[in-house]
Amino acid sequence: MDTDVLIAGAGPTGLVLALWLERLGVRVRIVDKVAEPGTTSRALVVHARILELYHQIGIAEAVAAQALRFVAINLWVRGKRRARVFLGDMGAGVSPYPYMLIFPQDQHERFLIERLSENGVRIERPTEVVGFEDRGNGVAVKLKQADGGEETCEAAFLAGCDGAHSVVRDAVHAGFPGGTYRHMFYVADVEASGPVMNGELNLALDEADFLGVFPMKGDGRARLIGTVEETSESRQESLQWKDVSRDVIERMGIDVKRVNWFSTYRVHHRVAAHFRAGRVFLLGDAAHIHSPVGGQGMNTGIGDATNLAWKLAAVLKGRADPAILDTFEVERIAFARRLVATTDRAFQLVTSDGPLARFVRLHVVSRVLPAILAISAARRFMFRTVSQTAINYRHSSLSAGIAGKIRAGDRLPWVKLDPSPAGYPDNFAPLSSLDWQLHVYGDAVAPIPSVCKAAGLPLHTFPWQHAMHAAGFARGAVYLIRPDGYVGFADRDASADYLQQYLTDRQLRPLFP
Repeated sequence: MDTDVLIAGAGPTGLVLALWLERLGVRVRIVDKVAEPGTTSRALVVHARILELYHQIGIAEAVAAQALRFVAINLWVRGKRRARVFLGDMGAGVSPYPYMLIFPQDQHERFLIERLSENGVRIERPTEVVGFEDRGNGVAVKLKQADGGEETCEAAFLAGCDGAHSVVRDAVHAGFPGGTYRHMFYVADVEASGPVMNGELNLALDEADFLGVFPMKGDGRARLIGTVEETSESRQESLQWKDVSRDVIERMGIDVKRVNWFSTYRVHHRVAAHFRAGRVFLLGDAAHIHSPVGGQGMNTGIGDATNLAWKLAAVLKGRADPAILDTFEVERIAFARRLVATTDRAFQLVTSDGPLARFVRLHVVSRVLPAILAISAARRFMFRTVSQTAINYRHSSLSAGIAGKIRAGDRLPWVKLDPSPAGYPDNFAPLSSLDWQLHVYGDAVAPIPSVCKAAGLPLHTFPWQHAMHAAGFARGAVYLIRPDGYVGFADRDASADYLQQYLTDRQLRPLFP
């Protein structure tokens, strides 16, 4: 093979997949048909779960240092600010990153490209996948270079991270069922002044017009997202900033000094019928696209990448039954379908012209939302939902058992350790190994240490603290943690036989013996 994994597409999904694979010792080649990285902001929000996954490869703090923290939402109705919802560290106690970040996609991509370059991986541009053949024991991928020349790359696996118009998806006939919303939207990165240029998210909930003002790093910088009046298909391509309705912009007191980027787009809601076809996988926008509600799109693609990376590494290294690759589609397609359904309902509420939706926008949201989010349990629920820390894989064949309130398939709950054993500030610290490991909260009973030693499985024991009970752990139980920080096996009785059976049935061994 010329490489272990060929990645088509160098957006955030493909870049993170390459970073994780490189860290896992997998040979990777990443190509993109575009000559240069993106220069427009596009996806803005980075959620806590992604920062947790970034922490595993040592880049979370660097991302946070370059980004803007998302602290509050202001709700405007008919040009008047009706409510302010303070978010702050709303996920305190749930995650070491209890907030959302604003980190424009162009900056995000440059950051990831630099990290790859430091590790000796370069993006091949412009290089396009124009066809491939899955030969059962590998994939022969035909690549087209900028000068029109072609080459064939022999790879063990092909990862299609090539966006909503994916060539890879079309070639495997995965389909892209779903639909397109009626409204057209515009996005404009601007330099402006006015009361909404306050470093916070401002949302206008008007009769018909929708406007979101997203803060960006730098004085007077923001992104505007709004609706465009109905127009013909032929007219869409030529729309400019001057064609945008100024009504809601003026009511909110926004004085735009300069437009740095303007684009129009339609919002789709689609999920591919399959995320895997033999040795070919679909990730990110190639697999699913949905409304921008909650800033979920890019984060979901990065979640796809981390889910697939360690499984590919396990198979390539002979450390797991190849059937483990089937769990990628099972785990990620279920979440993608739920996400499309939930963001679809929220998006319809925000943009619908119907009388009920209009009444809710004008008279209900600004009164009810602040009251709900003043309740700590509601804030916690909203954070877990939006941050993707509530995603679970309980239905996966990799998930077995329950201990305390934690079921196999759940994300490992975060616990800050005080005092910290072995110099670990929290129970997430050992996850930087990107490998299977066993956690015991309390004392590990015999013969668990012997089983771990025989299997080459790292064992981490954490002295019992009250915070562990609050997080749902059972004292003395065993929790087998996957390389991506999810619980694979949980057993209240700490049975060595059941643990060994779980490992044997799936032919699982540590990735780094």
